[in-house]
Amino acid sequence: MLRDGRVWIAVNGKGEPVSIIPKMANRHGLVAGATGTGKTVTLKVMAESFSEMGVPVFIADVKGDVAGMMAPGADSEDMQKRIAKFGLAEYGFEYKGCPVTLWDIYGQKGIQLRTTISEMGPLLLGRVLDLNDLQSDILSVVFKIADDNGWLLFDTKDLKSMLNYVDEHAEEYQADYGKISSASIGVIIRAVVALESQGADIFFGEPALNITDWLAQDMGRGVINILDSSSLINQPRLYSAFLLWMLSELFETLPEVGDLEKPKMVFFFDEAHLLFNDAPKALLEKVEQVVKLIRSKGVGVYFCTQNPRDIPDGVLAQLGNKVQHGLRAYTPTDQKAVKAAADSFRENPDFDTYDTILNLGTGEAVISFLDEKGIPGVAENCKVLPPRCLMAGVSDEARDQKMKESLLYSKYAQAVDNFSAYELLQRLGVEEAEAKAAIAEQEAAEKEAARLAKEEEKEQARLEKERIKAEEKEARELQKKYEQMEKEAAKAEEKRQKELLKEYEKKEKERQRAIKSITNSVAGSVGREVGKNVGKSFGKAGRSVGGSVGASIARNIFGTLLKF
Repeated sequence: MLRDGRVWIAVNGKGEPVSIIPKMANRHGLVAGATGTGKTVTLKVMAESFSEMGVPVFIADVKGDVAGMMAPGADSEDMQKRIAKFGLAEYGFEYKGCPVTLWDIYGQKGIQLRTTISEMGPLLLGRVLDLNDLQSDILSVVFKIADDNGWLLFDTKDLKSMLNYVDEHAEEYQADYGKISSASIGVIIRAVVALESQGADIFFGEPALNITDWLAQDMGRGVINILDSSSLINQPRLYSAFLLWMLSELFETLPEVGDLEKPKMVFFFDEAHLLFNDAPKALLEKVEQVVKLIRSKGVGVYFCTQNPRDIPDGVLAQLGNKVQHGLRAYTPTDQKAVKAAADSFRENPDFDTYDTILNLGTGEAVISFLDEKGIPGVAENCKVLPPRCLMAGVSDEARDQKMKESLLYSKYAQAVDNFSAYELLQRLGVEEAEAKAAIAEQEAAEKEAARLAKEEEKEQARLEKERIKAEEKEARELQKKYEQMEKEAAKAEEKRQKELLKEYEKKEKERQRAIKSITNSVAGSVGREVGKNVGKSFGKAGRSVGGSVGASIARNIFGTLLKF
């Protein structure tokens, strides 16, 4: 409750109030202690005081009893003793519930709380999926490809479609994004499918939470947003990723405001050790950075865990307001942890911090809050005030009624499957299939055309061969006819020549006979005359013989001359 405008948490051994100064509340804080030492009660007291101040609050409800803040507390003899002991009545203590909005990422015990795959981001999602460094790098590449193309990743089917698409087109992306292992893609897809069996198909989607809906007031009091984590805590990686996403979302959404008189919102992270267990270095650095810088956005972050050593030193150094409930030291390691917790406080000469922490009872704590100048106060051995709201949880019926009467219920209850990467990639797949089919059809047509052209060419070759063969046959036949004609012409010529020769010879014989006849007649006449003239000296007998001899010689001479 509030006292003197401050968040009154407890009273010290002197009966003095121990309070958080509102303008120092965004310097963050730690509520630590063993199980059963009263951490949840402290959270409730702090949360309802911030709410009364008008500051909205977020609490992760791991055990399911924080939802009782919606109802007024139950009176009892013990409560009356505590009210009297702390003098609360004079400060207006009364049982009353707080303005509460119940949330549940499974949509069962509160308003459906969703985020999108894109908003979760590859770093947190890689942690949820328990990926190794190589697989996480490939997941980041897939997100980068989606971002570069403006493809929205809302739900797990978007992510699976994107992973399959990148796997199928790995060679196309290799030059710009590096080699993408198909085996790693397969591992990521199987991890997504496993996450779907845990409810990822429910809590990844639209409408995603608008984190500014948590910056609400009801009648001047800050609304306390309670995330039921009783089931979610069984998935520690998912639980931690969701809480870190909420913190990152606030950091990215809210404007810089510097140091305010009171926070714009306060976050309580229960089971905070789950945020850091096995977290990769990159994630731890991101958490440390966000915790360090988010105070400038007016947000206070309070980690609730069993032991301060659960919080990394880089984060622990940012936590100025500390409430340390009892710790138990059963081993030397436990003793070192208690000593480390004690050494983190400014020493109070009135008591030994180490021994005090070991002996704190339920509802007791060693507390140190920042003063007006931001300097940690000395350790105070305190008793925490009782909450005004219900200590225990509430029934499912009361939860359901509270959930459905919220104005935000209608905004987030019904899931919406907006156009995103899944639908776009399906369209691209259809277009690619159609393009491939068209190409295949064209290739088939070209192949058929080539086959027909080849057959046509073959047919033309066959016809040409047959034509040439026919022409060659015709040429042979013509040659044969020509040769036959030549032969017949030669035979006819030979026959004609023979006939001419025979005719010539016949005529020659006839001429020879005629010549001979003429020659004999002429030669004989001439020879006889010559012979007679030669032989006339021999008388009549010589003339007769000379005529015969002269005729004979003349015939021979003329015969010889005519032969030439």
